[in-house]
Amino acid sequence: QVQLVESGGGLVQAGGFLRLSCAASGRTFNNYDMAWFHQAPGKAREFVARISRSGGSTYYADSAKGRFTISRDNAVNTVYLQMNSLKPEETAVYYCTMTPAGMNQYTYWGQGTQVTVSS
Repeated sequence: QVQLVESGGGLVQAGGFLRLSCAASGRTFNNYDMAWFHQAPGKAREFVARISRSGGSTYYADSAKGRFTISRDNAVNTVYLQMNSLKPEETAVYYCTMTPAGMNQYTYWGQGTQVTVSS
């Protein structure tokens, strides 16, 4: 059974930083690209960042470029999202997800971790 468990969310002031983690189990981790999405209240879930199975390629939403960094450690089946210079509008639940390498089949999702950015 696939499990994705996010952690690291919390309350931070605008301009601050957080590092999210997502521990995966139940699949061969390095067969999958990993991604982060977020969902603000009343809004649709949105893509934030993605990393290839080897970690050699990363992709970001325009809003995240230059401030967020996605990384992974295949030895411990964990993906990270370093978020710097956070903005109040980035208050949301952040979700970790996985897809077979090179595809867009986000079948499995974590329970999410709340990020609140105060102004």
